[in-house]
Amino acid sequence: MNLPLHPVRDHYRSVDLVRRLQIALAPFGPEHTALASRQLAGLDQFHIRGLSATTELAALCGVRAQDIVLDVGCGVGGAARYLSECFACRVLGVDPSEDFIEAARYLTQRARLDARVSFEVGGAPGLPVHDQSADVVLLQHVAMNVADRAGLYRDIRRVLRTAGRFASYDVVSCGAEPHYPVPWARSAAGSFLLDAAATRAAIEAAGLRVVAWKDDTPAALAWAQRLRRAGPPSAPGLDVLMGADFPRLAANLARSLRERRVGVVMAVFEAP
Repeated sequence: MNLPLHPVRDHYRSVDLVRRLQIALAPFGPEHTALASRQLAGLDQFHIRGLSATTELAALCGVRAQDIVLDVGCGVGGAARYLSECFACRVLGVDPSEDFIEAARYLTQRARLDARVSFEVGGAPGLPVHDQSADVVLLQHVAMNVADRAGLYRDIRRVLRTAGRFASYDVVSCGAEPHYPVPWARSAAGSFLLDAAATRAAIEAAGLRVVAWKDDTPAALAWAQRLRRAGPPSAPGLDVLMGADFPRLAANLARSLRERRVGVVMAVFEAP
């Protein structure tokens, strides 16, 4: 995630994150025990609908074994590990949070995937990646933290090869501010939502052609309602990353979806 402002950067700061992960994962066995992506999904898929959304997005953009995938705003690497585990592709995850990158490397070693999955500190615009070096760029719940949206999408276009795919899964504005705090921001100072039409226009203006466009809001709302009915998770969850008040952030997101203050779009674009 590109975090140019202190309110956003501070929002994702996680002190002693690797140690907290070690404690949370202790029930799965000692440190030498290999972990699968599905065991980690509750705490490393930091976006609406979790692993299900990543699975659908990967299918929609057609990830293949020979692909080089760039996961922009990778967080602690959940999507990167899942894609490599399922498709045997190579993945580079990029995130400006040094805490998240350290945790991503730790979890990837635990998953025995560090031969195919790597991570670097960085953000967009300004991705630390060569021009036309990626077959797929993945962007899940990142754009809402990026003020320079045009620069973000131009940078993604820069790193994509011809016929490369840009897979996006992001929150969009429906005309009103969400109820803060939400999982991506404590206040409006760290949130840069665009509506669906403006989001699509900005991506197309960067030179990318739409292949698939889906309003995922109904599925997102159903997911949020199921979580509320289910109560506290039995396995390690996102509170490990974001702190004990994460349920309040999630509840505000669910309320904002329910009141149609925000929506969710899943889309794939191609580089001509």
